[in-house]
Amino acid sequence: MTNELKYLSQQVARQRLDRRSFLGRAGALGVSAAAASTLLSSAVMAQGAVKGGTIKVAVEGGSSTDSLDPALVTNSTGTLVNRLWGEPLVELDADGGLEMRLASEVIASDDATTWTFKIREGVTFSDGKSLTAEDVLATLERHAGEDSKSGALGILSGIKSMRADGNAFIVELTGPNADLPFLLSDYHLMIQPNGGKDAPDAAIGTGPYILKSAEMGVRFVAEKNPNYWNPDLGHASTIEVTVINDDTARVAALQSGQVHMCTRVPPKVASLVGRMSGVEVHSVPSAGHYVFIMHANTAPFDNNDLRLALKYAMNREEMVDKIQQGVGNAVTAMSNSHKMAEGTVTESKEVEEALEAIHDKVSSIAEMNTHIAEAVKQQAATAEDIDRNIVGISRVAEDNVGNAAETTRASEEMATKANQLREMLTSFKV
Repeated sequence: MTNELKYLSQQVARQRLDRRSFLGRAGALGVSAAAASTLLSSAVMAQGAVKGGTIKVAVEGGSSTDSLDPALVTNSTGTLVNRLWGEPLVELDADGGLEMRLASEVIASDDATTWTFKIREGVTFSDGKSLTAEDVLATLERHAGEDSKSGALGILSGIKSMRADGNAFIVELTGPNADLPFLLSDYHLMIQPNGGKDAPDAAIGTGPYILKSAEMGVRFVAEKNPNYWNPDLGHASTIEVTVINDDTARVAALQSGQVHMCTRVPPKVASLVGRMSGVEVHSVPSAGHYVFIMHANTAPFDNNDLRLALKYAMNREEMVDKIQQGVGNAVTAMSNSHKMAEGTVTESKEVEEALEAIHDKVSSIAEMNTHIAEAVKQQAATAEDIDRNIVGISRVAEDNVGNAAETTRASEEMATKANQLREMLTSFKV
């Protein structure tokens, strides 16, 4: 049975048998769909990538107001399209480490304030021009300039100076930053001829494809770049990207065969889509994440205690389970742990220990606040008793004042009667 399945999986890898037929034969042999899929994936990987053909992809997020200028990209469609024709200096690999692209080597000074990027040789732009360190310098200058509207402007704010020296691009920072190479993997920083200063939206880059047509928010067509430097990428001859922003329509296009793959399968229907005939749902770890943004320079978020309180009040696991339908992972903090050059690794364990210390401090403050609240409550109760006593004394005083008034009136009446009696006695004497 094992030999038969192995033979069938190889037939699928060679495109001599379709996946549905393979799963049917595997089921007849008593093999589960999950096990059969794993065997098939291994066979396909061993066979290697199939060259040529057209891949049709449905994506979401595109808009008619989008731009091909990498600096102005604001959605996932723009990111995907720009990565077809362009490349940054470095990329993040599947494990979160650095993968060299247009930089063949990255060297840091001991204090991580000076970084040297050796530019890969033999790389050409899609217009035939050779890539140089000057192009890299011009690209970063355009994104970091005072008048720049680039989405990467913020992450370049710590740069003190930049220069090209032969085949090297050198960056000096205002302070140490071990994460600089990771920051330069940002999707806005596609290296362009002369930095894109001449024609930022011309879509000329060093990527595996050349953009042949672009209808913003609708459809893009890219063809294989015959001079691309990396043989491990860009196997299809043509890539067709269709923007379908509606989730239901996008999944329907996949089910009907209108497209070969689609992005952003909604978590609530991912399991149903995975049960469709001939469809597989792949969930891949990425650097993508959802955040709740707090402007720390604006009230009330300028209060660090408030920010910590909000942080600890959120049940991240529950949010993943109920909102993301279990698709994703809950994290306590964005860690700075990356695979860096030797001696520049920041361990996530240290970050977690620091967070735990903060949590303990917040807990002790909360306990102290509880004790203070109890003391204030007792003082308030005592104050109420004092108020009641004062009210009682006031009432007694009022009663005494009333009694004194009555006594005064009685005395006055008695004095009046005494005067009358004295007058009567006087008349009798006469």
